[in-house]
Amino acid sequence: MSMLFSPRYFPEPTDAEALSPTPTPRDAGPLGVLMINLGTPDAPTAPAIRRYLREFLSDPRVIELPALLWQPILRGLVLTRRPKKLVPRYETIWMEEGSPLLVWTERQAKALQARLQAQGVNARVAVAMRYGQPSVAHGMDALKAAACERILVLPMYPQYAASTTATAIDRATAYAAKRRNQPELRWIKRYHTHPGYINALATQIEQVWAQHGVPDRLLLSYHSLPQITVEKGDPYHRDCMETSQALRERLGSEGHRVYVSFQSRFGAQKWLQPFTEPTLKSWAQEGIKHVQVACPGFTADCLETLEEIDVEGREAFLQAGGEQFHYIPCLNANEDFVEMLAALTLENIQGWF
Repeated sequence: MSMLFSPRYFPEPTDAEALSPTPTPRDAGPLGVLMINLGTPDAPTAPAIRRYLREFLSDPRVIELPALLWQPILRGLVLTRRPKKLVPRYETIWMEEGSPLLVWTERQAKALQARLQAQGVNARVAVAMRYGQPSVAHGMDALKAAACERILVLPMYPQYAASTTATAIDRATAYAAKRRNQPELRWIKRYHTHPGYINALATQIEQVWAQHGVPDRLLLSYHSLPQITVEKGDPYHRDCMETSQALRERLGSEGHRVYVSFQSRFGAQKWLQPFTEPTLKSWAQEGIKHVQVACPGFTADCLETLEEIDVEGREAFLQAGGEQFHYIPCLNANEDFVEMLAALTLENIQGWF
């Protein structure tokens, strides 16, 4: 089959001036920004959770096992048991508008678009989820419909990992690979030590301290990864440590209170440690009375922060003898964070406009 008629090149709307000998000046259109977060079930129900987990846990960037080995386990054990167990956990955190992760990401996008336009940038900001809806293709289609010829892909992960940032970029570039008239793409790899990001984190922490007092210890809980991924060259662990060190420095004389842990491990592999819940329990048993926990690897509150930390982590610490536990929310649509996103966008579109 001739490449000219290959089905992998989807038909595009016809340009009325494509064959004109005197075309009018071309308009590059507004800046497109595609904010990609991890994903969420459509509803706190077993079928919706099963659909989400099937897509998420079938990504070879997430589960680095041969499909012939992993898929029978996924379909025979994980997808038949885990969705039902997760239903009450999702029900606990579900907002009136829907999944917290999606609700907050949409609010971030709306605020970022308004901030960019207030700064004189003609921008359209779309939301996508790597797994679930709205899909990356849906977000890219929305920007295409807005006539965005130049798109900045903004994965909502401050620290880079192949299982988060890289797979989001994979999906965005796969979309472009199927277009005859491709958009011009740039993407942001990380912003884990961006001054605006560190300042937004520190300011939020200091606000909690002003309200609840300075804790004995502040635990920064990051999503864990299998240790083998780091041994193979993934920079995620280093990124987390650099974020933590930058935050210690920003907090000045109180920076010594900052500790690091990892949460949300899955399966029998060796994962990055120390683990969050055992750390909280051991601290309480040691006599630590007041702890606060923040999750700098998450930009929007979700199951892993609202349920795993604010419910399960709180319970573990208090039942082990702790007295005060405060979860510090994600940055969500915090004004300082939105301002940072706008600055980050402007830094990465130099030469485009």
